[in-house]
Amino acid sequence: MNEKHYLTPLLEPKAVGIIGASERENSIGNVLIRNMLDAGYKGKLFAINPKHESVLGVPCYHTVEEVPHRLDLAVIATKAQTVPMLVDACGRAGVKAVVVISSGFGESGPRGAALERSVLEAARRHRIRLLGPNCLGIMRPDLGLNCTFARGGAVKGSIGLISQSGALCTVILDWAKPNNVGFSAVVSLGSSGDVNFGEVLEYMISDPRTECIFLYVEGVKDARRFMSALRGAARVKPVLLIKVGRHPDVCKAVHFHSGASPGEDGVFDAALRRAGVIRLYNMGQLFAAANALFSHFRPRGNRLAIVTNGGGPGVMAADRCADLGIPLAEFSEATLAKLNQILPPSASKGNPVDILGDASVDRYRQTVQAVLEGPNVDGVLVMLTPQAVTDPVEVAKAVVDLERNADKPVLICWMGEGQVRPARKVFEEAGIPSFRTPEPAVELFSHISAYYRNQKLLMQAPASLSEHNRPSVESARLVIETALAERRKTLNEMESKAVLAAFRIPIAQTVVARSATEAMVLAEELGLPVVMKIDSPSITHKSDTGGVRLNLNGLAAVRAAYQEILEDVRRNQPDAIINGVAIEPMVVKRNGRELMVGVRHDPVFGPVITFGEGGTRTEIHKDEAVALPPLNSYLVRDLIRSTRISRLLGEFRNMPAVNMDALEMVLLRVSEMVCELPWIRTLEINPLIVDEVGAVAVDARLTVENVSPSADRYSHMAIHPYPSHLITKWAQPSGGAVTIRPIKPEDADLEVEFVRNLSAESKYLRFMNTLRELPPAMVARLTQIDYDREMAFIATVDEGGTEVEIGVCRYAVNPDGESCEFAVVVADAWQKHGLARKLMGVLIETARAKGLEYMTGVFLANNERMLKFVQSLGFVLSNDPEDNSVKLGVLTLQD
Repeated sequence: MNEKHYLTPLLEPKAVGIIGASERENSIGNVLIRNMLDAGYKGKLFAINPKHESVLGVPCYHTVEEVPHRLDLAVIATKAQTVPMLVDACGRAGVKAVVVISSGFGESGPRGAALERSVLEAARRHRIRLLGPNCLGIMRPDLGLNCTFARGGAVKGSIGLISQSGALCTVILDWAKPNNVGFSAVVSLGSSGDVNFGEVLEYMISDPRTECIFLYVEGVKDARRFMSALRGAARVKPVLLIKVGRHPDVCKAVHFHSGASPGEDGVFDAALRRAGVIRLYNMGQLFAAANALFSHFRPRGNRLAIVTNGGGPGVMAADRCADLGIPLAEFSEATLAKLNQILPPSASKGNPVDILGDASVDRYRQTVQAVLEGPNVDGVLVMLTPQAVTDPVEVAKAVVDLERNADKPVLICWMGEGQVRPARKVFEEAGIPSFRTPEPAVELFSHISAYYRNQKLLMQAPASLSEHNRPSVESARLVIETALAERRKTLNEMESKAVLAAFRIPIAQTVVARSATEAMVLAEELGLPVVMKIDSPSITHKSDTGGVRLNLNGLAAVRAAYQEILEDVRRNQPDAIINGVAIEPMVVKRNGRELMVGVRHDPVFGPVITFGEGGTRTEIHKDEAVALPPLNSYLVRDLIRSTRISRLLGEFRNMPAVNMDALEMVLLRVSEMVCELPWIRTLEINPLIVDEVGAVAVDARLTVENVSPSADRYSHMAIHPYPSHLITKWAQPSGGAVTIRPIKPEDADLEVEFVRNLSAESKYLRFMNTLRELPPAMVARLTQIDYDREMAFIATVDEGGTEVEIGVCRYAVNPDGESCEFAVVVADAWQKHGLARKLMGVLIETARAKGLEYMTGVFLANNERMLKFVQSLGFVLSNDPEDNSVKLGVLTLQD
């Protein structure tokens, strides 16, 4: 069955009413009616305005309640103060969705915000889904739907455009038409009072007309929903995104325009990488990327080869590669041997490959072919400068032929104008984007390679906790709860390190002295030399206030340091609360690198993990990378590689490489802390000293905050971790065991093989057809799930050292957030062994623990065995009023 998406009345309406339709030229109501007529809308169209009997030949009614046909969609283009009353009237008339074009709401100040709340309350009261307010509207070219006030329509195509800015929509549409770029849908969100990015994205995932998605984002209101939908979309369709508000000074303007919080740009960037999305920075890049999508560029990696007939332009391209961190491909011996045969002795066979100003068509063809075939090359930039001997058009034709058969991106830069204009026409007719200068061509390749990298990040499904040397979560929780019970939000150094130690992070032992005599006793017990630091919740950077003394070798020095620290701190920060002076052993690591690991709380995406250079230079060099938890080893390595300090972690001068396993383990443990301790607001481990032996946290500072209890233990995170705590074993009478665990992206091959081996009958009962193979998009959809909105358990057994899938069950949460729909299928050989009942028991308990109220299912009416099975589980069956071939089932989950 193909169940319709709940936004279908909004995005595929069969009957539309324009409230505020007008005969007055250039009024919004007039443009809306005219656009619908010009687009050739295929459904029923009604005008609504008490001043007219008809508008442009469309029958006009005084009120929406007088329209003789129930509307799927009403579009309101009247003054803001009339909108609450009109939405209420729409509710009484049974309208399912409303688009509010009108402005003058939250973006205009407190009075407008109150008006917007009234509109949303009216919509919720009548269960109407509302787009806007203050939006451009919606286009569905395939349906002839254009309920926008943009001039002109859109070409029918496969791009889904979702934008918070109506003005940007009009710019993109104006560019797209002459460039023959078409759209499956254009949705202007406005202030996203009700329908938001996440919901429209979810619709476009299932929309067969949409093959790729463009987003223009100013800010996000619901990070979990946004990330969930974004990751879901990027798994099956390319998603490109422009995000504005990159700088703090601009954020006020963004908030005023859309009402959404832009958040910290570095965190947003990290979120997009985890979502598998391509981020663009300007309209030029968007248009170039759109052309690239239609050229079906196939991303492979980030190693670029440059072929040019001019040395200078090749170096310009190489410079831009260096700016963007794009490595130039190093040719293999086989590639170099081919180039030596093709090129004259004076030609450069390095990268860029300079094939000289007298390059013929054959030299171009053979060189590009040889480079494309190279195993170390992920893409090729072909450049041409006008030369007397080289024919730009013939070379263009040769490159087009090579591009058609290539399995790697081929980018084009024909420099100049008059002599190369006909050649650009060749590329345009072939649908291949070409550039006048090398820089935008290299930028396009960086976006293509970023897509490849980000898709790998998207595939990661880290668990919240490691199975190796599990942490003492309870011990850490007790430390935090004690501080909060004492109404303290800043943990002292000893408490902070106690939390780290509970998560198996090596620490430098710390004790606190409250007198000079006690300091000497403790120093002698710890062993000299020692470090002494002020212990104060008021001070973050201790050395800035004179609160640190290093390498104290004698008790007299300890006594003197105690007094000096107190005096310096009281002089530099008189209002500081001082608990005493912390003492710890002096950590001397001759080959140690000082690093910083931290956690902070982003207002949009919640907790994020930071990594970079540590010590006193942290604030100066600002070498920091950001990642969204949870992390696994792959994501940790990517985080480390994103910093400049990473270059110093290998062999450097006379120092050996650091113990990367130890460093990675610290970051993984911090990720576990973030997952399991929702009270954490900030954490700073600085310095974390790492050498060839291991890592040790020398200083640490934690701040915490009370959080409200939640049925979802990971509600504080933007990305739900892999729920490893749900893995169970089911013992078999034969002595073996069935593993029942949540599905992972790595299970794609298992799932394909499982479906392949099902009988035709089992396939039909599960998928409503007898498909031989799961399509790749469906495989991704089934295995790369969002554990917040859905759950899938697979049952596996070990057969000769190979894991084999024998059953699967899943549920998906419905839009109401209160119910879910389930499905289950078991391998033919394992049917009648109790596996389906076991899987359903696990699934039902998981849905119940999540707080869902109901579980629903749709079953073929002739599948008597399934009907009896679900009834035995407690499902109540009923007939489907629209389809007598199926039965509907409902199970109440909560008492």
